[in-house]
Amino acid sequence: MKILVTGGAGYIGSHTIVELMKAGYDVLAIDNFDNSYPSVLENLAKITGKTIEFEEVDIRDKAALKKYINAHKDIDAVIHFAANKAVGESVALPLKYYENNVGGTVNLLEAMQEANINQIVFSSSCTVYGEATPPVDENAAIPVAQSPYGNTKQICEEILTDQSKACDLKVVALRYFNPVGAHESALIGELPIGVPNNLVPFITQTAIGKREVLTVFGDDYPTPDGTCIRDYIHVVDLALAHVAAINYLAQKKYTEAFSVFNLGTGRGNSVLEVIKTFEAVSGVKLNYKIGPRRAGDVVQVYAACDKAANELGWRTQKSLEECMLSAWQWEKAIASSSVN
Repeated sequence: MKILVTGGAGYIGSHTIVELMKAGYDVLAIDNFDNSYPSVLENLAKITGKTIEFEEVDIRDKAALKKYINAHKDIDAVIHFAANKAVGESVALPLKYYENNVGGTVNLLEAMQEANINQIVFSSSCTVYGEATPPVDENAAIPVAQSPYGNTKQICEEILTDQSKACDLKVVALRYFNPVGAHESALIGELPIGVPNNLVPFITQTAIGKREVLTVFGDDYPTPDGTCIRDYIHVVDLALAHVAAINYLAQKKYTEAFSVFNLGTGRGNSVLEVIKTFEAVSGVKLNYKIGPRRAGDVVQVYAACDKAANELGWRTQKSLEECMLSAWQWEKAIASSSVN
């Protein structure tokens, strides 16, 4: 099978390309480098031993996207990562998020329909659940979104559901919890442009000296140590779930046109637990302080993952210690090379 990966130079996209190629799939990739670097492609070639078939395409450019897909009508399925993903930025720049995440997805689906490509794995998010009671399963209510980013994921899932009813489209939507860590080679990993929005890269950048201090936003939440709890999943485990989703589509294991799965570890870790785990595996004492709560933060959320285990045959394998160690090795690799 030939798989098109949109956002292929991004954090999760690049790791998924590695696992797809390892599993024997032919891979094409597109990206607009809005939140990624061309050097990622060179490092993918080092990891896989093959040059990645890549073209710079922006999913917002309908004509360019259709031209590209019409030139590659032998594509069997699409894994759609290309999206803006920062909650805070989405609040400040909602139109950017609706244009790219929603408009770009519509453009992609139109191009796929014209080219008779009828299988897609969609990169969704646990943000669709809002402040749900953990462990959160796929039947949890979908509340009004707390951010434009979260709303774009909800809207895209609705669009994909409607399109799957209107034509012969098979969809797997994967709702991620909190991806962290990096590839064991330390050649690819999370490389945020500007100030990180996520906890782990802020931890590693503080440890390496790029950031002076890490702020923990609140220690008075109703949790064991007062800090927020999240479900942290290693990015390689997450990438393997996309391979499982492609296999699921290829083998026609689905019973419905639109299928949704949670991707997490099934357990939660607090911010302070993550910090202490990082300190233990790295041997670095972090400079952090307790600050006020951050508006919009969910107190705690972690996944119920039984559906993915039963239907996709997928479970996470890597520990929080492995997540933190690989993230630290990646940060040190960035510091000692011209990765970015």
